[in-house]
Amino acid sequence: MRDSISSVTEGLRAGNRALVWGVVAITATLAIAALLLFLSLPDANAFNARVERIFIENDALTGASEIKLLEVLAQSGTAFAEVLASYRTIIFILLVFAACLLIAALVFLLLIAALNRRMTEIRRTGIEVQSLRILRGENTVILNDMAFTLTPATIETLAVLAEARMDEEFVSGTQIEAMISGKPESDCEEAAGATRIKRLRDALGNQLVAELLVRNVSRRGYTLSVAPDRLRVD
Repeated sequence: MRDSISSVTEGLRAGNRALVWGVVAITATLAIAALLLFLSLPDANAFNARVERIFIENDALTGASEIKLLEVLAQSGTAFAEVLASYRTIIFILLVFAACLLIAALVFLLLIAALNRRMTEIRRTGIEVQSLRILRGENTVILNDMAFTLTPATIETLAVLAEARMDEEFVSGTQIEAMISGKPESDCEEAAGATRIKRLRDALGNQLVAELLVRNVSRRGYTLSVAPDRLRVD
């Protein structure tokens, strides 16, 4: 239980660190992009300064028409400056909006990942075997609070596994077949016991429950993933 709590705590800390660094990375990236973009934009008064310089360097432009042209150009420069200022405001708003969207997307992704991990933990905890009772006379097995009606053959297979588990032993397919059929082990085959295990898993129905309940340890045999003190065979 402590290991589970520790792993959950570490997962939460890792998620928080990822969130913080993600927000920092997004903010820094957008800040750098905004800085480069604003620096690349021309000065709003560049047009007016260039027109003023032209008239200063040309003393001949003193007539009424030239002055009128200067006024028109000045008005155009003012309009250009206003448009450029509005563009700067729009770009800034868009960058802020993009930052909010990216941060929200990052938060949602981390939340989804955390929820998926939590659902996995809940699913595993929910199917953890708290007790297993086998009723041979009724061909029934009670797993936690769930009752399964099995065939006599599958009940016998489960009973053999339960008795071996209570003795903290592993049983091979040959031993399972010998115990159920009453034949000597030399006359039994591993495949026959494996077939009985397969039928037991199929009878349990839920593949996830079956895989977690009945385990096959390489080179050792079959066993139940249940503590011996939680088993009972009637």
